[in-house]
Amino acid sequence: MSDPLPQAELDLLDAFEDHLALERRLSNNTVAAYRRDLTQLATFLARNRSSLARAPYPLLRRFLAQQHTLGYARATIARRVGAIRTFYRWARASGHVREDPSLLLGRPKVVNRLPTVLRPAEAATLAEAPVEPAEPHDPDPLEHAIALRDRAVLELLYGSGLRVGEVAGLTLDRVHVRSRRVLVLGKGAKERDVPISEYAADALDAYLREGRPRMASEGSRHLFFNRRRKPFSERDIRSMVQRYGATLLPGRRVTPHTLRHSFATHLLEGGADIRAVQELLGHASVATTQRYTHVSRRRLFDAYGRAHPRA
Repeated sequence: MSDPLPQAELDLLDAFEDHLALERRLSNNTVAAYRRDLTQLATFLARNRSSLARAPYPLLRRFLAQQHTLGYARATIARRVGAIRTFYRWARASGHVREDPSLLLGRPKVVNRLPTVLRPAEAATLAEAPVEPAEPHDPDPLEHAIALRDRAVLELLYGSGLRVGEVAGLTLDRVHVRSRRVLVLGKGAKERDVPISEYAADALDAYLREGRPRMASEGSRHLFFNRRRKPFSERDIRSMVQRYGATLLPGRRVTPHTLRHSFATHLLEGGADIRAVQELLGHASVATTQRYTHVSRRRLFDAYGRAHPRA
């Protein structure tokens, strides 16, 4: 167990966290990730008789070298370099340090892997999996409610491309079944109005009528709940998706983000404009959305290779 950090370090981390959350309006998950990365750096510096405010460039290099020795992935180390640079830019601008020791830090090159994408039939099979209760003739009321919840969640993940945190954060006032849309609170606390499919609308309607009343804690405005009547967390959703994926698509690693990737790719393959897909996904830059065009192109060439006699 690591020694507690000095109060001065904790105060500096608190001030940086406030900057990220209140001024830059980053998501809770992003703020928490920055905090973890900088806490790990501060702990390393304290063991080497230094601090965030006094750290020299060579010590930051030693920290990153240690990360590599401990076996952290390149992507993780690259993220930590980004966190360190962001922290010291802020610390210098706000007068907490005189010089920025992170200016010369290099970021490890990360291979930009294409996202895993399900085929439309696979995605549909997964989304429709929870409709049948285990005992069709005499279903357990709670198990039936859970199946309705799972169906609605899966339809939102694939049918609207929502992030797992966006689904977990939905409340009753943000869901409009009749007009088939949901108001999503995305990254950086940015709201966007997202259409939902007819399948999702039907699934949500059934869940709201038959499922949620059996699962909701009294007075809560959350949309989805777990067996213990607690709000359905991101961890709960990931576990649920992986469980259905392991049963229906053995050998495939299926996560909530797999369904989001599939949503985007299938839209582009169906002829949707990339700017429209960008808006639906809530991407700040169209460059982030463009990676899905590579997935579609790969499928195009795969289909050509399989089907053309002279390919």
